[in-house]
Amino acid sequence: MARTTDQPPPEEAGAHPAPVLSERDGGVLLLTLNRPDRLNAWTPGMADRLFALLREADDDPAVRAIVITGAGRAFCAGADMDTLSGISGARIEVDGRSMAAPARLRKPVVAAVNGSAAGVGLVLALFCDVRFAADDAKLTTSFSRRGLVAEYAAAWQLPRLVGQGRAMDLLLSSRVVLGAEARDMGLVDFSPPREDVLAEALSYAGVLASECSPRSMAAVKGQVLRAQEAGFDDAADESAGLMADAFAAEDFAEGIGSYLEKRPPRFPGLGARE
Repeated sequence: MARTTDQPPPEEAGAHPAPVLSERDGGVLLLTLNRPDRLNAWTPGMADRLFALLREADDDPAVRAIVITGAGRAFCAGADMDTLSGISGARIEVDGRSMAAPARLRKPVVAAVNGSAAGVGLVLALFCDVRFAADDAKLTTSFSRRGLVAEYAAAWQLPRLVGQGRAMDLLLSSRVVLGAEARDMGLVDFSPPREDVLAEALSYAGVLASECSPRSMAAVKGQVLRAQEAGFDDAADESAGLMADAFAAEDFAEGIGSYLEKRPPRFPGLGARE
């Protein structure tokens, strides 16, 4: 498959490496948090770059699925401590909705948690659609041990994944759980060995990119997000309308045709939002 990379210009590459690397292989875009010497600690520059790349990917018909991982031995160790120490004692306003960016995309986003994920790094993974975590990866909310609160809507998302009791445990204690325990409680979905986590996440994303309708996946993501707040009747009525739309769309004809003809589907990509 064609492989493309998004790297900083040569004059920028020396002293200031890109905080997020971008590489596309076929329909799968791999985004890598790139501060390995700081365990990919989160900074405003990293946030701006990641969210910009996600927006671009959502509008690029060549991108069918996205994987987010970390360079080196960590996924993201949380907010950069130098940044946090610099704001101690000040009242800083933040965008509490920003970390939900992966969930709000039309395209599936897979987290490949290759190592430690703490604080805002864990929240980033929580708002991805599917989570792979190395079986020995260390995961922690960390907030209560830093005098912080459940940041970036973690108190909304975490109980929906693991239930209220476990969410309270993880948020109140900030205890560390390993990837295997995280899988057992529903915090992550798959926990392969560390050396396999990225390959398995990319393989999973590759199936989404090559075999699943982008239009269908976008509709499903919207349904699931809205259904978390809707009642049964609203969710059922919405699904009926979306089903009628799907029956009339070209992706349905292609999905049935490819099955009957025993060939891979040729679904059109999603371009810019209307």
